[in-house]
Amino acid sequence: MELLLLRHGKAEAHGLPAGDAERALVGKGIDQSRRVGEYLRLAGLLPEIVLTSPMARAKQTAEHFCKAAQLPGPVIQSWLAFGMHPDAALRELSAFFEFNRVCIVGHEPDFSSLIAWVTNGEGGAVEIRKGAIALLEIKPPSRSGILRFVIPQRMMQPLTDRADRLTDD
Repeated sequence: MELLLLRHGKAEAHGLPAGDAERALVGKGIDQSRRVGEYLRLAGLLPEIVLTSPMARAKQTAEHFCKAAQLPGPVIQSWLAFGMHPDAALRELSAFFEFNRVCIVGHEPDFSSLIAWVTNGEGGAVEIRKGAIALLEIKPPSRSGILRFVIPQRMMQPLTDRADRLTDD
């Protein structure tokens, strides 16, 4: 299974009265989410299914991503909430093994921990910035995998901007 990891986009600051789970995307986060959808669509790397954390910023990221990528809406998975353990994530992903490429939308440091877990790396060796996408090749429920790439927002923009210019004519 190819597993795309999409970190949520830029969200409201910490310390809101409603709590961390309700922090919404700001305009930049919405743009980041859309850019990832456009980028993966243009690159031919779309997932067959999108799973998302129930936290507001992740759900909104997944929704904007799916719309830009022209995919069905995301499926909320409680195990993707902030604090996800890599071993539990691999067990949960076993239920989606029939899909060749799955996208999960979630949080840091959860994604870095998952990458380290499946690649036998050291914790903190990989950073997934807001709005970045990573691709892991895994075989759930095994603990082994290969990190194929991590693409930050700044690397996506040239391709999506070029595509916009081509379609503006």
